Amino acid sequence: MFENLSDISQKLELLEHQLSDSDLIHDQKRYQQVVREHSHVSKLQGLYAKYQQALSGIEENMELLRDEADDSELVELAEAEIEELKEKKTELEESIRIMLLPKDPNDEKNIFLEIRAGTGGDEAALFASDLFRMYNRYAETQGWKVEVMSSNPIGIGGFKEIIALISGDQVYSRLKYESGVHRVQRVPETETQGRIHTSAVTVAIIPEAEEVDLHIEPNELKFDVYRSSGPGGQSVNTTDSAVRVTHLPTGLVVTCQDEKSQHKNKAKALQVLRARLLDKVEQEQHDKISEDRKSQVGTGDRSERIRTYNFPQGRVTDHRINLTLYKLEQVLTGLLDDIINPLIEFYQTEALRAL
Repeated sequence: MFENLSDISQKLELLEHQLSDSDLIHDQKRYQQVVREHSHVSKLQGLYAKYQQALSGIEENMELLRDEADDSELVELAEAEIEELKEKKTELEESIRIMLLPKDPNDEKNIFLEIRAGTGGDEAALFASDLFRMYNRYAETQGWKVEVMSSNPIGIGGFKEIIALISGDQVYSRLKYESGVHRVQRVPETETQGRIHTSAVTVAIIPEAEEVDLHIEPNELKFDVYRSSGPGGQSVNTTDSAVRVTHLPTGLVVTCQDEKSQHKNKAKALQVLRARLLDKVEQEQHDKISEDRKSQVGTGDRSERIRTYNFPQGRVTDHRINLTLYKLEQVLTGLLDDIINPLIEFYQTEALRAL
């Protein structure tokens, strides 16, 4: 795995030369790609240099053991340093292997966060709102931008469905393992007997599609406009600002009514539709990934879950990695790294085993 790292300095020099090319600045997409690659290779070079230093240190101390075998104090010091350097070498090998893993091409992309109420009626819709607030606050801690694309609110503060675009650095790479059924166990405010109810909400993380990723023919789209409904401003129920767009070949339908402008609703609906279509194409190309995603997202039934939020015990459990945290309140305020980091480490380890 480390064979090509001997040329990493040359690779870094080549990238630095590209970054100094004034013509590259005019192609912002390519420029950002080179910047990200330069950052990755620079970190990799730093790790490899430390790895080489550890190897050299081990060899030097091994020579010292051979040459100074009669000096017990020097031998003891050399043996201790060898053990320390071996531990460091193992840690560096692990870090380098992770950086050499094949990259998910979507890791750098923004994402559409889609949250839908499943089993549980109003209680599921209320928890959908709680999850959206949780991800929104996590996005704030990461310096990401959140823009609601479409929502279907209920009168008591919940959502039957809400779709948001989250943009920023490494959004998909951080949130891609959030797809699935999230189960909540708590006593609803409307429950007079104090009984614990179980509800389910589905979360889907879909990478944003760019114009170059997918071409859609205009004659493949059907647009319908209608009057907005539900909570809103003066334009609700008075103007045909809501938009429904249907992709005729696949039957995919996206609606948007959050904006007062029909033009803005149309643009948002197309943005969501493009991402869903690309996601559909990619899933069809990768049958195994498709089956994994279906098993994660499921139907919204409470029996299909990746995570449980238990309010009476203040407990959050991720069932994929058998992780249980007794910090429900903190998690719901957006402190998600204690769940996200172990998930990333778990799937990185699985990828390393596969290699």
